[in-house]
Amino acid sequence: MGFHHEVHGSAGPFLLLVHGLLSSRAQWRPNLAALSRHFRPVVVELLGHGRSPSPHEPDAYRPSAYVAGFEALRASLGAERWLVCGQSLGAALTLRYVLAHPERVPAHVITNSNSAFASEAWAEAVKPGMEALQQRLSTEGRPAMESVPIHPKNARSLPPQAKADLVADCALHDPVGIGFTASVTVPASPVREQALRNRVPTLLVHGTRERRFREHAAWAAANVPRLEVVPVEAGHAVNLEAATVFDEIVAGWLRQTEIL
Repeated sequence: MGFHHEVHGSAGPFLLLVHGLLSSRAQWRPNLAALSRHFRPVVVELLGHGRSPSPHEPDAYRPSAYVAGFEALRASLGAERWLVCGQSLGAALTLRYVLAHPERVPAHVITNSNSAFASEAWAEAVKPGMEALQQRLSTEGRPAMESVPIHPKNARSLPPQAKADLVADCALHDPVGIGFTASVTVPASPVREQALRNRVPTLLVHGTRERRFREHAAWAAANVPRLEVVPVEAGHAVNLEAATVFDEIVAGWLRQTEIL
């Protein structure tokens, strides 16, 4: 089952943009004008999020299914290769895609992703809580979703318009799909060990104000091949909290790779 996607811009290479848990296409709205000057952004929404379907089959939410879905989308666009960018949980998914299809991705950008660089022990530790959240979502519906700490309405650092857009899109989220994302996608998302065989030039735009990600960023910088880390004075949602800086860094780095 496919997911909702939108193509912006009219020239340049395609640039896949993948958001994180409880986000939506609004995650990238402040970045589209700048990125569209050089690329054709392809914005997708995760299953259960925004305008995407919300299948009731758990296998649809496995990271491997997203990898297959991204590859099918690339083929449908007629792109031999494309650029890829993932935010938060989306970064864990794009990392998996890049590791599976390095020949399709000349360059890859990620932002802070605690799930991507977590250990297997972390995955086992969070699984019971994620399964409990799924149960709450299936019985309580939307009120349970709104109680999750990372719901956009609880954000303190987002620009007002970005926060309003994200909160508005949350009204479109399906609690069933959010539940499967929590219980199936999140625990299976870490790629710490797999990232040691990365072959694609990758940029981590590191929002340094997020304390819990600092250890992951340091580990990635020391261990992931072909990774460059650029620190930015921002938190978890670095592309929203420092949109202009993010756009300049990403556009400049992608163009300087000399592989476009």
